[in-house]
Amino acid sequence: MTSTQVLDLKGKKVGGLTLEDSVFASELKVGPMHQAVIRQLANARSGSANTKTRAEVRGGGRKPWRQKGTGRARAGSIRSPLWKGGGVIFGPKPRDYSIAMPQKMRHVALRSALSVSREKFIVVKTFDSFGEAKTKQFVQLLKDLSIETGKKVLVVLNNPKDENDAKVLRAARNIEKLKVISASQVNVKDLLHFDVILTSENAIETINKNLKKEVSDNPYPKEEKAEKKSSSKKKSAKRPVRKAKEAKNKTDGGKGKVKSPKPAKEEKAKADKAPAKKTDTEKDKKAAAKADKAKSEKSDKPKKKED
Repeated sequence: MTSTQVLDLKGKKVGGLTLEDSVFASELKVGPMHQAVIRQLANARSGSANTKTRAEVRGGGRKPWRQKGTGRARAGSIRSPLWKGGGVIFGPKPRDYSIAMPQKMRHVALRSALSVSREKFIVVKTFDSFGEAKTKQFVQLLKDLSIETGKKVLVVLNNPKDENDAKVLRAARNIEKLKVISASQVNVKDLLHFDVILTSENAIETINKNLKKEVSDNPYPKEEKAEKKSSSKKKSAKRPVRKAKEAKNKTDGGKGKVKSPKPAKEEKAKADKAPAKKTDTEKDKKAAAKADKAKSEKSDKPKKKED
């Protein structure tokens, strides 16, 4: 865990403060930091630049002179872009310059900027003992904390709506090369731009709380994700697919052609027409009846007379 010393408003050391390693000692990520600065500068643009085309400039509805016979160049309007006082070709129009950036990526960029700017921080115990909201008093405070004049100073307050923080805000906002923000407004551009960052112990705790990276107990998070995926696949394989099959049977390949199901009456009629299977006992009875019939026919035939 990294730590920094805590001073009072007179510049004397009164203790120490531990900083979260995941916030103030994280790995440097130049790409997200660059993208965050570009996004911040782009979002600060109002995009209100506007020019008028020849259709929007007042006047110019009448043809200045006839097409032929004057010896002059042909002209259709005095508001042509070629004329003085005419419209502007392809001039700027109001537009939105804002750039989106994922929240996780913004947090990575902010952690990297805090890690780079860690040596710029001057942490005081609290601003409660600050006197009246006078610029002269805050200038004296900067001298007591041995902050050189001419340096760019960023003052980070925990809550500007608080009574003591509000005094500091009123006293410091009129000083040249000094900016006052709250702990929730800490950004990459300001952290990199200013030479000194003056803040309080409460503001550091708020920054730690907002940007603290939660570390999972599992050292192999990728394997855990793979196991979850495999288990979900097994569950989906066990699910009954009866409804899906029924829907597939109803439509012919998803083209919307409905298959006509065979009516139950036709199937029943076919079953009735089909001959029933003969059992072994019936076959034996028929064979015995045929044999008896053959014997009776032989006995009924007349015998031939002997010569």
